[in-house]
Amino acid sequence: QVQLVESGGGLVQPGGSLRLSCAASGRITMYAMGWFRQAPGKSREFVGAISWSGVTYYADSVRGRFTISRDNAKNTVYLQMNSLKPDDTAVYYCTADKLGRASRTFNEYEYWGQGTQVTVSS
Repeated sequence: QVQLVESGGGLVQPGGSLRLSCAASGRITMYAMGWFRQAPGKSREFVGAISWSGVTYYADSVRGRFTISRDNAKNTVYLQMNSLKPDDTAVYYCTADKLGRASRTFNEYEYWGQGTQVTVSS
């Protein structure tokens, strides 16, 4: 069982940056890790994922602005978000897949964090 805790959310102006962290309670070396988000009234949306080997995948809406990285020694995954837009406002969730699939499909992730709010507004 892996528990995930996100941090780093908050209020930022358009064009600003935030870095989200996701700390896992156990070793995630062979896990694929993903980030999803959900805005009010909208369905859950894939943001990006990183495989156990460090290969990254991104949604078209964030590619070039967001970067996922991982530090296996710290059992932590990061989501660096730059050039933020109001449309990026959502609750961001960290996820883990013990089968290492790095899928864009939310139901292929077994473990989820509680989420952290990101609000982009002037």
